[in-house]
Amino acid sequence: MTVQKDVEKLSYEQAYEELQSIVDLLDEGKQSLEDTIKLFERGQALAGRCEGLLSQAQKKLRQLSKDADKDDNDA
Repeated sequence: MTVQKDVEKLSYEQAYEELQSIVDLLDEGKQSLEDTIKLFERGQALAGRCEGLLSQAQKKLRQLSKDADKDDNDA
């Protein structure tokens, strides 16, 4: 399974928690260069997942807000 497909199955909370763990590991600076690159790649995928889920949530909230405003004006 590719990294991206694996990441696409994660909830926002799962992706964010794993991303935070990766940031903590990278901050320690104890990994080899190869491991650092792998962690960075995984972190990039996780950050993209979080960003995508937040974007979807924002769109949904905007739509719900528009629908609520429309209902208020129709009443």
